Amino acid sequence: MAKDWTATLPDAARAYLENRRLDEVECIISDLPGIARGKAVPAAKFARQDYFHLPDSIFYQTITGDWGEAAGDEGFIERDMILKPDMSTASAAPWTGDWTLQVIHDAYDRNDDPIPFSPRNVLKRVVDLYHKQGWKPIVAPEMEFFLVARNLDPAKKIEPMMGRSGRPAAARQAYSMTAVDEFGPVIDDIYDFAEAQGFEIDGITQEGGAGQLEINLRHGNPVKLADEVFFFKRLIREAALRHDCFATFMAKPIAEEPGSAMHIHHSVADLETGKNIFSGPNGGDTDAFFTFIGGLQTHLPGVIAVMAPYVNSYRRYVRDNAAPINLEWGRDNRTTGIRIPISGPDARRIENRLTGMDANPYLAMAASLAAGYLGMMNETRAEPQFRGDAYDGDEAIPRDLWSALDLFDAATDMHEILGPEFARVYSIVKRTEYEGFLSVISPWEREHLLLNV
Repeated sequence: MAKDWTATLPDAARAYLENRRLDEVECIISDLPGIARGKAVPAAKFARQDYFHLPDSIFYQTITGDWGEAAGDEGFIERDMILKPDMSTASAAPWTGDWTLQVIHDAYDRNDDPIPFSPRNVLKRVVDLYHKQGWKPIVAPEMEFFLVARNLDPAKKIEPMMGRSGRPAAARQAYSMTAVDEFGPVIDDIYDFAEAQGFEIDGITQEGGAGQLEINLRHGNPVKLADEVFFFKRLIREAALRHDCFATFMAKPIAEEPGSAMHIHHSVADLETGKNIFSGPNGGDTDAFFTFIGGLQTHLPGVIAVMAPYVNSYRRYVRDNAAPINLEWGRDNRTTGIRIPISGPDARRIENRLTGMDANPYLAMAASLAAGYLGMMNETRAEPQFRGDAYDGDEAIPRDLWSALDLFDAATDMHEILGPEFARVYSIVKRTEYEGFLSVISPWEREHLLLNV
């Protein structure tokens, strides 16, 4: 690391450190679930290092801390990876007690090749495929989450956080500014943390659930936006903890409330001209527009296991409950899995409404972009536009994780885009998680089966 490395930090990071002494740097990387893993090092030591090591086994670990048998032919030897900082990601950790920066790292092997099952590398791989075709993929994610009461007992149901009024119904009014005000102190900290980190929030709204909020981010480079979602999950959790509540990104934390999605808006620009390839010279829909949709309709079933990665994820896909159950597409129609928002030709985009907020943002964006890429490359035409209420139609997506993983394992065309080694490791880790779930007897089983069967 150069001696004056702080002079080249992003503007927001330099502003955060102005007239202050940097104490610590958190060197982090996303694992498969999206948990930040890494090391915290003194700033002086970070200035002297160009990389650090972590074992590749961090990508074999499940959300419960168990291990998938995904190490390959050499066995579970926990080979060290070389983790190199991407200094463009350096941002404040404003909730810490001292002056701390976070820096996202990329994972390489000893031959300087990207680790194929590192989520950020998977997304970079897909973005590179677009670039090779002269295309620039653009995304804009929407993040839904709940603020809930502190919950220290897994056997206890999750309850919404009580806002200023003390009435949960007050926080269930979609798009209500009064409902947003219920959580004003938490939202104020979210804004303050985001500003310190240099993130631009496009807006915060109250969603349909009690204590459910949505944050929209400005459109941009997929890797940069995935970094921001990765950072935002931690930021929001920290803001909530300051006010004696939890922020949860579970797809369906409360049975009676709607689930939380991470809708992903897509557009594609020509690398040379910067023009949106979904719009023609006269502003009409292009072949690329229809084949991108066709790719989503054809290939999303094979990657639902990436967009809905846990057993709880499938509780979100409920008919007539603000979550899609189909792969239809429609214009300004929120009942379809693929929605075309109202926009002018330059901003024409395609919204994938299937992804849950519990998904790893790098992997979810990679999978969605990969499906659209295959559609454009294979010239897969979209089905006719759906008109009306798509919930009246048949379900077109798997309803449980095991079925989704079977489809994922069979989606070899998607494996080639995302990386065969990633697909192998991901399937093993997710099946290990599922087997762990099956080993637990639930309260429902004890209540209804103990004395009745």
